[in-house]
Parts: sequence; structure tokens; C-alpha cells
Amino acid sequence: MNAAPAQKVLSAPLVVEFPFTRSLGPVQSAFLTGLRERTVLGVMASDGRVLVPPTEYDPVTAEEIRDLVEVGSTGTVTTWSWNAAPRRGQPLRRPFAWVLVRLDGADTALLHALDAPEGPASVRTGMRVGIRWSEQRSGAITDIACFEPVGTSAPTHRAEPHTGAFADPVTGIVAEARLDYTYTPGRAQTRYLDALAGHRTLGERCPRCRKVYVPPRGACPTCGVPTGEQVEVGPRGTVTTFCVVNIKAKGLDIEVPYVYAHIALDGAGLALHGRIAGIPYDQVRMGLRVEPVWTEGGRHPDHYRPTGEPDADYETYKELL
Repeated sequence: MNAAPAQKVLSAPLVVEFPFTRSLGPVQSAFLTGLRERTVLGVMASDGRVLVPPTEYDPVTAEEIRDLVEVGSTGTVTTWSWNAAPRRGQPLRRPFAWVLVRLDGADTALLHALDAPEGPASVRTGMRVGIRWSEQRSGAITDIACFEPVGTSAPTHRAEPHTGAFADPVTGIVAEARLDYTYTPGRAQTRYLDALAGHRTLGERCPRCRKVYVPPRGACPTCGVPTGEQVEVGPRGTVTTFCVVNIKAKGLDIEVPYVYAHIALDGAGLALHGRIAGIPYDQVRMGLRVEPVWTEGGRHPDHYRPTGEPDADYETYKELL
């Protein structure tokens, strides 16, 4: 008996990236503006502890706290971990230590990087370190470039009250969130992706509830049984729900506004999502009949366009919303 040929294993690098924009309250505004001015601020809690980084609410009473204090730029390592292979966006490009540093005058520790060019043997709990400030500062935690050893000096700084007032305070920040990973689909999704390359949409049917999943998942999430029967669906389908996008995405060459919709392909037991084009955005509607449009060499539909058929009756897709 000849063995079945091994299925090709697919994999691809994927990146999820978006800018997270947030406004700052009075405490965080003072803290980040202080870093820009080479000043480290903490906040006094109800139990007398000085918290650095500062929190806006008391961890004991949950009451709002705003009593700012200035702490020192030197401190003591309370614990550490060696990072032998720095990754993109981390504070240093060469190997370094992640450290928790209790700054002089503070009662809690701040997480940051320690530049230790002599390697992990030079790092220890209890060592004295100081802030190395960035040359260009904008009001962010990265205004602290890293920490560096400062010998065996004893703590000398005491927490002193501070008004938190600075010229041109920082009132908001943009934090870039990014996740890099390699995606390897299972057998079911590999069959689905291979079929898409041939302009076909392949789902899998649950042997128990008979629902056809597109994209297939290898098992029915409702019944918990494997889905081994392949079923070709579509190519046409029905818009079940949709949203109008008014914010232009980075790296996406599509003019706003445009529409993304959930589309129930004919024969499928649930809807997938796709972009709707070939029609003004304000004419997209529930029940609209659409078909895929493929670009030359594309491995998946570029968008869906109206077929010209009458709209589907709500009763035919209400279970797929």
C-alpha cells in the first residue's frame, strides 16, 4: 500500500501593528513631563509610601491621589533578568539586563533596562545604578535611555514635595503596539488557502450539525467533532452586516470611506468578512448580493461587488448575523 503524499506545510510571517493614542491625567502628565525635564516624580499614597511610577489611584483605598514628590535619579536594583538577544524596539541593541530599580526616596521599583557591557556576571541584586538620560527627550518613558552602574554610593536623596508644574506639559501620548509572529495553519486551513489560490472557496461540514464552516477550523466549535468533509461554497453571497470605515489605515492604499462587510457565501454556515467595492459606500445594505473580484496573481479575493441580483430576503440569512 502506498502512503498518501505529505501535505505541504504553509507558514508566513505576520505583523499586527497599530498606534494606541491616549490622553493623560494630571499625575501621568506630570510624570512624563518631568522625565522630559530630567526629573523623576512619584506620588504619595495614603499609607505614606512613595510610588514610582506614580499611580492615579491609591492601591489601598482606591481613592484618587495627586500628592506628587520628586525622587532621585539613582537607585538600587531589587531584581533582574538577563536579555541575551534584544528584539526590535527594545531599549538597547546589545545584550542587557531588565532590572527593577527602587529609586532613592521611592518605596516601589521601576522597570527598565540596565546597560551592562561586562555581561550578566556584573549584575546583581542590591547594586547601585543611575539614570542615563536620552539626548532627545519628548515626555515618554524612553526619555530614560537606560540605567548604568554608579559604584557603591549610598542612597542620599529623600522624597521632596513637587507641584508637578512644568512649562508646556505633555497631555497625550501615542504608543506603537506591534506583534510579530509566524502563522502556520493546520490541515483544514491549508486546504482552504490552497483552494483560494485557484479561485475556489472551500469549507468543511460538521457531520453532526451539518453546518459548513468557512474558513474551516478542522473541528466544529459547537459540536466538538472533526470536520473532514470538504464542501465548495459560493462564489456568490449575501451581505449580512457591514460597517463604514472612515479612518485611513497605515499601508493600505484604499480611499476612505469604504465598507467592510460580513458575507454569507451561498452554502456556508457562517459569514466571512470582505471589502465591498463597485458601489457607493452609502448604498451598501443588508441582503445585498455580491460576488468576489480577483486581481491577477491574487491568492484571495481583492473585494466583493454587487451581482445585480435582487436583495436576499432577511429570512434567508437571519441566522448568519
